[in-house]
Amino acid sequence: MTALPNIVVLGDYERALRRFSDWKKLEAQANLTIHHEPLRDEALYEAVKDADAIAIVRDRSPFNAAMIARLPKLKFLMFTGERNGTLDAAALVARNIPIACSPGGPSKETTAELTWALILGASKRLIEENKLIANGGWRDELSVLPMLSGERLGIMGLGAIGSRVARVGAAFGMEVVTWSPRMTPERAAAENAKSVSLEELLSTSKIVSMHLVAGPGTKGLISKDQLALMRPDAILVNTSRAALINMTDLQAALATGRPGQAAVDVFDIEPLPEKDSLRNTPNLLVTPHLGFIAEPIFETFAKGITETLEAWLDHKPAPHPFKPQ
Repeated sequence: MTALPNIVVLGDYERALRRFSDWKKLEAQANLTIHHEPLRDEALYEAVKDADAIAIVRDRSPFNAAMIARLPKLKFLMFTGERNGTLDAAALVARNIPIACSPGGPSKETTAELTWALILGASKRLIEENKLIANGGWRDELSVLPMLSGERLGIMGLGAIGSRVARVGAAFGMEVVTWSPRMTPERAAAENAKSVSLEELLSTSKIVSMHLVAGPGTKGLISKDQLALMRPDAILVNTSRAALINMTDLQAALATGRPGQAAVDVFDIEPLPEKDSLRNTPNLLVTPHLGFIAEPIFETFAKGITETLEAWLDHKPAPHPFKPQ
């Protein structure tokens, strides 16, 4: 009797995958294991060392070339969404191991929503005001708040997410300016924005919101010198990638008051370590990478995983093969 293949699913932190798809066929035709806890290094290896196929939720489980080399049984790997910044795809290609992905769902829409939740939460001091109420207080001298209408909104990256954020800012009556490495005046104007230099955007914007892809030209883009340009009442928001900002420099900048606040949904290490000082940095609003955490997205992920793994078991082409650039 032929042994059943081993399928390992990684990164289901929210325990959501079983809710949104039918796993019966996979459970009947394979030894299926779904991991809910974060796994790295040796713990990750122990979880996947006997795997024939691996499915990863987003880029929560890092697979570098050294890890892949330790998995001689591996025959197939997939991840949800369209990108994975922690996967050495070349190492898989070198071994002729097929790679697949899944649709990402409406993550651009949900990330734009969260961006504005962070902007409004920080600018209106919602956390502080809620604590004031919870502690028996009412309004205090800090409850007299500035308005966003009439202020400048600086968008770094005017793609699918940045353009959505820009449109909401315009609806609030904000002046929208933008910068990215390849921005043109014409492209900015198409979104009713003005193209400016990075220095002007940082030094004049009340809100700076980051929507860039983290690559060779953008990693560490915002560090000590750039932060020092920002207004003392500015709010820096990052729902894109942690690698865009030097977080140590950001903590130091917040301590000196430029910018006045920041709101961040993405971190260099996720989940954020329990004792990480970012959890309690003054003037820093943090959320646990909620940009893509929404029911429609996890339904897309769950169905993408089951459909792709069922195709692999049936020796059929993957619905969404991944082709490394």
